Amino acid sequence: MQVRRLDITGAYEFTPKAFPDHRGLFVAPFQEAAFIDATGHPLRVAQTNHSVSARNVIRGVHFSDVPPGQAKYVYCPQGALLDVVIDIRVGSPTFGRWEAVRLDDTEYRAVYLAEGLGHAFAALTDDTVMTYLCSTPYTPGAEHGIDPFDPELALPWSDLDGEPVLSEKDRTAPSLAEAADNGLLPDYETCLAHYEGLRSPG
Repeated sequence: MQVRRLDITGAYEFTPKAFPDHRGLFVAPFQEAAFIDATGHPLRVAQTNHSVSARNVIRGVHFSDVPPGQAKYVYCPQGALLDVVIDIRVGSPTFGRWEAVRLDDTEYRAVYLAEGLGHAFAALTDDTVMTYLCSTPYTPGAEHGIDPFDPELALPWSDLDGEPVLSEKDRTAPSLAEAADNGLLPDYETCLAHYEGLRSPG
């Protein structure tokens, strides 16, 4: 497993080795030892999610209140997508910045984003599947969104070859500035303390 720490604190890219043969292919997109070595703590999995998206569907930007927050380990077992991690933690030195990683059924890369980070992706093919390992269950009152077309963020949707498809909730989500003004965004120092608590024994 190859691991790359992204420039945004709390975000990592994992690239597993695939084993193709005459029967097909075997790959392990999540490997606990590699994950712990990179992050310093195990991944608690409280829920797994599975989404199927048509080409040009954008999901996000989504995030959760911290605490407890919701960390995600995501990969694409079918199709291809552009996965985007956005730093929306108030006080972070990389606040407002994003990083994008192509996830697909060729390389089977995975992305881990810690609690407090924003997440979005765009499906590049029809029937694109996203698998999520989530650290906490879905909690409606603690879930929020940001407009994926907020010009302040300027997210990289230029690879889409058609009209973007969004849910009504994502289409009407507030801008980053509006979310900040309404006190919805996670606090960077609170997130760092949470990450440190995950590394502490017991």
